[in-house]
Amino acid sequence: MKRLVFTGGLAYFGFVFGAGFVLGALRVSFLVPGIGVRYAELAEMPFMFSVIVLSAIYVTRRFAIPRSLSVRFGMGLLALGLLLVSELLLAVALQDLSLADYISSRDPVSGSVYLVMLALFAVMPVLVGRSAVRRYRNL
Repeated sequence: MKRLVFTGGLAYFGFVFGAGFVLGALRVSFLVPGIGVRYAELAEMPFMFSVIVLSAIYVTRRFAIPRSLSVRFGMGLLALGLLLVSELLLAVALQDLSLADYISSRDPVSGSVYLVMLALFAVMPVLVGRSAVRRYRNL
C-alpha cells in the first residue's frame, strides 16, 4: 500500500505541477499584462481544476489505487506536500523573494481561491473514488 501511495502521489503531483507550470508561464506572459494578476489567476483556476480532476481519475485508474480512504488521501497529501515545496522553492528561486515575501504578496481574492484549490487537490483522489463507487452501485 505504501508503494501505491508513493507512486500514485508522485504521478499525481507530476501531472498537476507540469500543467500548472505551463499554464502559469502562459498566464504571466499573456494574461497578466492585459488584465492584471488577480483576474489572470482567477481565469486560470477552472483549467487547473480540470487538470486536477482528470489527473486524479487517470492516476487512480492507471495505478489501480484502491478505494481505501487512507490510501487515496495519503496519495493526495503526498502530492500536496510535493506541490507546496516545489512551488515555494520555485517562487523563491525564480522571483528572488523570501518565503515570507512570497506569501504576503498573494492577492487576497485569488489567493483565497488558490487555497481552496489546494484543498481540492489534496482530496480529489478520494472524491473521484467515491463518485465512481456510487456510479457503479446505481447500475
